[in-house]
Amino acid sequence: MKNFIYAFALLFVACGTQAQDEAYYKVTTMRAAPGQLLELIDVLKQDMKNHLNYGMQEPFLMRHSQGDHWDLMMIYPIGNQLGSFMSDKAIVNRRRSKTQDQPHGSSYYDWISFQEEQIVKGPAIEEFNRRFKTYDYYHIEIFQALAGKQAELLKERQMENVYLKEIGRDDNLIFTKVFGGEADQFTIGFYRDIKHYAESVDIPIEKEDAAAKKAGFESVYTIGSYLRSLLLEHHDTLAGAVRAN
Repeated sequence: MKNFIYAFALLFVACGTQAQDEAYYKVTTMRAAPGQLLELIDVLKQDMKNHLNYGMQEPFLMRHSQGDHWDLMMIYPIGNQLGSFMSDKAIVNRRRSKTQDQPHGSSYYDWISFQEEQIVKGPAIEEFNRRFKTYDYYHIEIFQALAGKQAELLKERQMENVYLKEIGRDDNLIFTKVFGGEADQFTIGFYRDIKHYAESVDIPIEKEDAAAKKAGFESVYTIGSYLRSLLLEHHDTLAGAVRAN
């Protein structure tokens, strides 16, 4: 009972902070046309350098190293309001780039075999920018919840963040669907490199178990099975940063 109250208090604080600091983001996943990946990356990097000319906040690009079916994921912050982002003027301005909001049939799609776009809610832009500018290696988990399980899945992701903090790891950033795309939620963990990502294997199991119970799980051994009980689909990917400079 004590562990449950402790976990609930931490989640209440976390949820309150998230509600105050939420921002909107546009997320685009891309699979390059055969043989066109490097050319696509070069075009995206050029647009990233010139983002201010297109009325964009600074976007961030990552390339998966293993896992999902996409090659690249681009995320850029919209802000606290969607209205101005969706205006005709803003769309026309972004279309001055070679890659953003391009109309159907434009030459941009010569580089693309598959693309999916989604608007999500996530953390404060300041924290988002700090993480992406500090770390170059990412663990991305993309989720589709079973019917009626979206809210419980979000709670489970928040519980895992409590667990991560208790074992001395940084928490994950959580993003939730507003519209577009198949995913209900996705999370990103931030690391210096793959060695940093793998450091958790050295944490004593007793510490992990105590942390899991404080977070509200039955034990460290039930975290994965509880998560799976909420999911229709789960994609798990490691990726590295693609910097404009």
